[in-house]
Amino acid sequence: MFRYLLLTICSLLFCRWIYAQDSTYAMRLGFPDSARVLILHMDDAGMSFDSDSGIIRVFEQGVALSTSVMMPCPWVPHMVRYIVEHHVDAGLHLTLTSEWKDYRWGPVAGAAAVPGLTDSTGNLWPDVADVVRHASAEEVSREIEAQLQKAERMGFHPTHLDSHMGTLFATPAFLQAYIHLGIRHHIPVMFPGGHDSYLRQQMHFSDAQLQQLQAMGRQLWQAGLPVLDDLHNTSYDWQIPPDMPRDDDHLRQWRVALYEKTLRELKPGLTMVIMHCTSTSCNFSHISDSGDIRRADMLAMLDPGFRLFLQQHGFIITTWREVMQRRQAIAH
Repeated sequence: MFRYLLLTICSLLFCRWIYAQDSTYAMRLGFPDSARVLILHMDDAGMSFDSDSGIIRVFEQGVALSTSVMMPCPWVPHMVRYIVEHHVDAGLHLTLTSEWKDYRWGPVAGAAAVPGLTDSTGNLWPDVADVVRHASAEEVSREIEAQLQKAERMGFHPTHLDSHMGTLFATPAFLQAYIHLGIRHHIPVMFPGGHDSYLRQQMHFSDAQLQQLQAMGRQLWQAGLPVLDDLHNTSYDWQIPPDMPRDDDHLRQWRVALYEKTLRELKPGLTMVIMHCTSTSCNFSHISDSGDIRRADMLAMLDPGFRLFLQQHGFIITTWREVMQRRQAIAH
């Protein structure tokens, strides 16, 4: 009898181990086993009035339900007021670069506090490589903490943290500063620590790199934070065909087709889909030449056909707020 009981216990433990290996973070958060769960996420809130306008329009009429704010940028008060009044899902787009030629911003902590993060103009460096070359991890930690504290002083309590231009993923020390900020303040961080099937295909990760991501994902989960199974971060690289007209109808159809094609490739799990929804005016071209790509994102998220596609293919749309609530509802 004891031998039978021992074998049964071992069998159950083995099954639980197999389940833990095969389960997605979405499943652990209580979503259906085979569900493809999406956080449709709009970057660059606060960067410009056009950025804010596009994001707000999608919040009110479209399918994307999440955004994040660039705290050093000039249009932050406008966006934060909307976030606080409407209680939308919004995090911090932690910003360590100022990439445009004539439209610049400096660090929230002040240039004197983080000299390695600033160029000769007192603004943040334009490129990730410049940040890696000049800034220390201590300065990075000081600046991202300052951005969080600025948000809190404004009455804006972020639902998550993520990284503008991926700068916080550029070195192990920067990444640790980012992870520790989230753990210290118990705020979810955007981190693909699951199977990463789509991301691995796009980035050509090795097995060793994938294992490193998964190890850090386990660290975040054990700290009580939700973890992404995958990341869809390719849309900014989709270049408009040179012979395609750039009116709204063509931009919308082109962008929707690409989103539908790539979302079909996603495996079950929790995936964040990054985009840049912008209601471009004539002024945006003085900031960046990316206006048509950004406008196309906004048009795609407003498209009724894309909404129907998501419904017909069984995608579940969630937010960082919801996944954190689900994480808090279960044991470590």
